[in-house]
Amino acid sequence: MSRNAESTAFRSALEVIRAVEPRVADAIGAELTDQRESLKLIASENYASPATLLAMGNWFSDKYAEGTVGRRFYAGCQNVDTVEALAAEHARELFGAAHAYVQPHSGIDANLVAFWAVLADRVESPALKKAQVRQVNDLTEADWFALRRELGNQRMLGMSLDAGGHLTHGFRPNISGKMFDQRSYGTDPTTGLIDYDRVAEAAREFKPLILVGGYSAYPRKVNFRILREIADSVGATFMVDMAHFAGLVAGKVFTGDFDPVPHAHIVTTTTHKSLRGPRGGMVLCQPELADQVDRGCPMVLGGPLPHVMAAKAVALAEARRPDFADYAQRIVDNAQALAEGLLSRGATLVTGGTDNHLVLIDVSGYGLTGRQAEQALLDSGIVTNRNSVPQDPSGAWYTSGIRIGTPALTTRGLGTAEMDQTAELIHTVLTQTTAGANADGTPSKAKYTLDPGLADKVAGQATDLLATYPLYPGVDLS
Repeated sequence: MSRNAESTAFRSALEVIRAVEPRVADAIGAELTDQRESLKLIASENYASPATLLAMGNWFSDKYAEGTVGRRFYAGCQNVDTVEALAAEHARELFGAAHAYVQPHSGIDANLVAFWAVLADRVESPALKKAQVRQVNDLTEADWFALRRELGNQRMLGMSLDAGGHLTHGFRPNISGKMFDQRSYGTDPTTGLIDYDRVAEAAREFKPLILVGGYSAYPRKVNFRILREIADSVGATFMVDMAHFAGLVAGKVFTGDFDPVPHAHIVTTTTHKSLRGPRGGMVLCQPELADQVDRGCPMVLGGPLPHVMAAKAVALAEARRPDFADYAQRIVDNAQALAEGLLSRGATLVTGGTDNHLVLIDVSGYGLTGRQAEQALLDSGIVTNRNSVPQDPSGAWYTSGIRIGTPALTTRGLGTAEMDQTAELIHTVLTQTTAGANADGTPSKAKYTLDPGLADKVAGQATDLLATYPLYPGVDLS
């Protein structure tokens, strides 16, 4: 698409929106300005291409399409069939998967589809039918316990939250924690790395139905061959949630033992993050689980979102181009350069570095909580998110860590030299921020002090750093 075409497309769209609700048009324009001017270091965010964004704003949004390709519960879905089939084809070819299901609305939805597919495949129980006739929200803790018992008291073993796992891997606040009796494996307290012998020991003792691999805040590669061997040794289904690092798998940065697709029975992912597509989810699986996975709607999902599936097809087609592999490698190169820049300035990093797209800073060494550091950095034009570190003394809300990632800045074209400059800006803010106190004089985990002049100076430096790497250079809304 030419730059003139991109500008015309987005400018025209905003004009149409403005005629109905100008405040929405203003907010959309403001979001583009904010993203252009700030250092986006949130590891789970990226910038989708203009083609991907435009694929979501069309008449597919008006369609109901429950079912699967060729087997819909609504008539008139022939065009939806086309885009869903294309998205699934691109996914299979990109990842070397036997089967791809592209309907999930999010990563959480993709995980739910996977969980229920495994349960339905493994267990035939009247409890499933009982759960369908009652409102899930009406089920008490005793009901969930009874349901689990009827399902064989199924168990899930996944990475702990403070070690980098995700809420959807069996933790109580999430529905997965009510579906399964869950236990966690952590990391070595000295190195911060997965201890596969301890995972194997936990699996032998706990005997889970599902062993989950994958993470949201673990800065190293995972050996999926070893985890599959552990799963096989106890008869567990091996599931991998690769939402964060799917782009590194697609770009062939993670291969062999570090590519989950050849080793897992079932793989879930988002289609944004490092894959650089629209917000959504996807399930890849071995042939024996395909029929159950394809029942995701209506088993777990509501109606598919055809306009998002169209955007997934576009983004997955982009990821099959040769330049995507170069992009994926640069993500890791940049993350390692960012880690080195922080380490050379005295920062403490979980595991001492990174093999992937993210870096986890333990900000307790700066005398701060994650919440204080997150806000101070935001004041300075640097967008991050607070995150737990292993054995975090500040808990999951305030945390002691900051998670940063390089997919978005790599999309803009920044390289390793700019990562070192970014490390300097982060270090400057964190060293100049001090923890505040509550009204009664006790230490606060949220309040902090940062000279506004310094924050403005760093924000200006961040904007200057980005000036050479314009975001959506083909889009001019003026």
